[in-house]
Amino acid sequence: MIALAPDVAKLKQQHAALFAEQNRYLRRIALIALALVLYYLFFFSVFGIDWQRFVIGCQQLGRYFLRMFVWQDFVNWPFGYYFSQVGITLAIVFAGTLTATVIALPVSFLAARNVMHDPLTRPISLLVRRLLDVLRGIDMAIWGLIFVRAVGMGPLAGVLAIVMQDIGLLGKLYAEGHEAVERSPSRGLSAVGANSLQKHRYGIFTQSFPTFLALSLYQIESNTRSAAVLGFVGAGGVGLVYAENMRLWNWDVVMFLTVILVVVVMVMDAISSRLRKRYITGKGVPLWQPAARD
Repeated sequence: MIALAPDVAKLKQQHAALFAEQNRYLRRIALIALALVLYYLFFFSVFGIDWQRFVIGCQQLGRYFLRMFVWQDFVNWPFGYYFSQVGITLAIVFAGTLTATVIALPVSFLAARNVMHDPLTRPISLLVRRLLDVLRGIDMAIWGLIFVRAVGMGPLAGVLAIVMQDIGLLGKLYAEGHEAVERSPSRGLSAVGANSLQKHRYGIFTQSFPTFLALSLYQIESNTRSAAVLGFVGAGGVGLVYAENMRLWNWDVVMFLTVILVVVVMVMDAISSRLRKRYITGKGVPLWQPAARD
């Protein structure tokens, strides 16, 4: 270590600018860390969250976790009811996500700047983007509360809540996928006389399809987790079972349902991985093969 000191000093002399930049970077990191610490101190002091309350909360949480792993009278649980509610949740997720995907795809072309680039169509793109911001800015649980009041309690409210939020989210992400494509294919199609629909279909969507598929599959997984919250607001599904058993302090049932949802998400992730591998990576298609000679 002592022998390395002269070498380091020599390197600092030879690359003074590089070491100065490193020092500035380290000072910047230290200032950000200090700002985060000060923010947390400000948060706990202003909002009245004392450390004693935090410690008691951690102890309570530990007791809840202990109850989750002690499944009492497991054989007599109403498994048919639990699995039926999980099935209802999956039905809500698929209906809502697929409907939102079908609506968000054409809307995303109206929001993409490389599609709506003319002076006459540019305001339409701006207006659609702001509409997607509004839909995305309202949480799924809020949409659930709105539709529960409008159409009543049940799966329909959950489907509509997923549709409204996913149109805003997927529409924005699809539009960004369209904007990230290479423009050369569209220019080539224009040169051979293709119309606007053909350019959007073969010049843009062909390139953005992997992004479209990956985002759609991921959103199905994400909605499976998020749809459990909809039951708390009366939109049906496994969230209702969660709410009932939390009120009754049946934390073992809560853990059982959580395990089921985790397994469902893992299965869906495996299926989506195979779909992405098949339709995004794909296999080469031979256009011509020489005939075998005898």
